[in-house]
Amino acid sequence: MAEKKQMSREGYEKLEKELDYLITVRRAEVAQKLKEARSFGDLSENAEYDEAKNEQGILEATIAEMENTLANAEIVDDDSISTNEVGVGSTIEIKRVDKDKTEKFKIVGTTEANPAEGKISDDSPIGKAAIKKKVGDVFTVEAPVGELQFEIISISK
Repeated sequence: MAEKKQMSREGYEKLEKELDYLITVRRAEVAQKLKEARSFGDLSENAEYDEAKNEQGILEATIAEMENTLANAEIVDDDSISTNEVGVGSTIEIKRVDKDKTEKFKIVGTTEANPAEGKISDDSPIGKAAIKKKVGDVFTVEAPVGELQFEIISISK
């Protein structure tokens, strides 16, 4: 059995919409491309047909992966997000032990990660190391520059 992956309701619904678009719109577009490519005649030397078949294969693999992700998702609602310890859905403020600057991150499931928006995955080095920590805890992250130590300043929803 596949491992359940935690995900916010917002992330789950966004993935559902994306999947619905791929199934209802993209499948039809790719099928149309295949139909047009077939009309060009000999399939053995038909680059358009090969391209459309390849695109179809990638699309179907993407759809299958998204369906699997949704089927194995565990939705984390705001009510179940703890402010006592870090988990998926937590917004954490951390400070590098050797610096004064603090940073805020929201811990999200892998499919929702977007570092530019301050959303880091629970599988990322910082996310993984911060899980289950409490305010005041110090944790270590392996980085290319060596080990970095962070302190949890606050945990919120």
